[in-house]
Amino acid sequence: MIHKSPLKFFLLSLFLIALDQAVKLLVHFYMEPGFPGQIKLVGEWFKLHYVLNPGMAFGMQLSHEYGKLLLSVFRLVAMAGIGWYLVYLAQRGAPDGLLWAMAMILAGAVGNVIDSTFYGVLLGNAPYGSPTPWFHGQVIDMIFIDVWEGFIPDWVPLWGGQYYSTPIFNIADSCIFIGVCMILFFQRRFFGEHTDEEGMLPQGEPHPEEVDIVPAAELDDTYHTHPYGESAATSHPEIATVENAENRAEVFPDTEPATDPEPFSSEPEVPVERRKDADQP
Repeated sequence: MIHKSPLKFFLLSLFLIALDQAVKLLVHFYMEPGFPGQIKLVGEWFKLHYVLNPGMAFGMQLSHEYGKLLLSVFRLVAMAGIGWYLVYLAQRGAPDGLLWAMAMILAGAVGNVIDSTFYGVLLGNAPYGSPTPWFHGQVIDMIFIDVWEGFIPDWVPLWGGQYYSTPIFNIADSCIFIGVCMILFFQRRFFGEHTDEEGMLPQGEPHPEEVDIVPAAELDDTYHTHPYGESAATSHPEIATVENAENRAEVFPDTEPATDPEPFSSEPEVPVERRKDADQP
């Protein structure tokens, strides 16, 4: 088993966390919220649009009174679990692609945890009426892919008749989305390489189903070598026959050693009684 150091993967997570926080702080201090501060980057479909997200990723929210607090606690637990799993996969020698994907997911989780945990205190953006600014900070979103907006048809369950716009997200959300997609698209490559390793099979050895079972008698013939370098079975077939019979007798004591069959005769066998009649005059 090849053990890998998780250091470089944690460095990627650290870089993405720093990038995510830097962009969020720049948006907070230098952009106006909503449409007045919107910046068009590519045509009419790729924009920077400053909004505050009190709920989950991509603008989704939990309407429960303690929904924000539960979400923050869940993010903390998920962050610790993802970090531990990344170290575990590295020690097991997982493929680098899987480790890079987990590092991106970890970066996204930590980036949004920082927002929800500290932004209510540092930036004062906790929703009105929050019991405490701690763990109630709102996540800053800014990436807007404006490809469609309008009212959802009434026949659509739950969201029918509501106005819908493409979700606005941030770099942390993008990291989570890309990391999950990598795992889904390449799961056969990521997890298929460890099938034999999980079964404690040495690398480079044939699979158990592909190995031919060789009888013990044949192994004995192979390793009884002739003084001149040839095997006894090759140079003297009669020795191999005797040794095979002795081996079978040792393994199965109730059976008799195999004997050579009688030679085949092409003449038909004449009954004994008929021979006696033929001898009489």
